[in-house]
Amino acid sequence: QVHLVESGGALVQPGGSLRLSCSASGFSFKTYTMSWYRQAPGKERELVASIAAVVPGQIRYGNSVKGRFIISRDNARNTVDLQMNNLNPEDTAVYYCSVLIPPGRYWGQGTQVTVYL
Repeated sequence: QVHLVESGGALVQPGGSLRLSCSASGFSFKTYTMSWYRQAPGKERELVASIAAVVPGQIRYGNSVKGRFIISRDNARNTVDLQMNNLNPEDTAVYYCSVLIPPGRYWGQGTQVTVYL
């Protein structure tokens, strides 16, 4: 079955950087677009970034992270990473790795990122 495991969440000060990683298994990783979402307390889950199956391919970023976050994938290792730079308190959220394999979307368990003053 589809299995997504995120890692790399931590406490960090404003202006700092973190690198999240998602390890995927149970499906043909190189075939599907991979995405990172996040959900802050009291807010809806939002798209952070997505990357198409074939590298180089289409990459999309949420407006709030453009120019600060970079998504990448390694189809040989079945991993998708999110490099987060210049973090600010509004980036505090649980970050989820996700893949859409019709008819459903699959999620990891999430990793907490907290940006504190």
